[in-house]
Amino acid sequence: MKISPISILFISLLLIPIGASAGGDVAAGKEKSATCVPCHGEGGNSTDPAFPKLAGQHADYIVQALKDYKSGKRNNAIMIGFVNLSKQDMEDLGAYFAAQDSVLHTPTNY
Repeated sequence: MKISPISILFISLLLIPIGASAGGDVAAGKEKSATCVPCHGEGGNSTDPAFPKLAGQHADYIVQALKDYKSGKRNNAIMIGFVNLSKQDMEDLGAYFAAQDSVLHTPTNY
């Protein structure tokens, strides 16, 4: 049985972990996340509704949000002081928060 290149590509994509960041290092992201904890909580699970929960977010979303804060596309007086990050820093943070369990859940009885 011959497998087509498209089938191989599709199967390969299925094996990539959801939320993984190609260049991010979870352990490095954990170290770098220390400055995030006061607002976003330990592991990205904020207990203050004023600050978003980052745990379980897609790594690419975290990276893009940080890039947008750094470029000024997203404007937040608090975040502007924290986005002097390299591309690798952003990818590490994205990988770390994507790997965390979120306390968010979807109600089952609605």
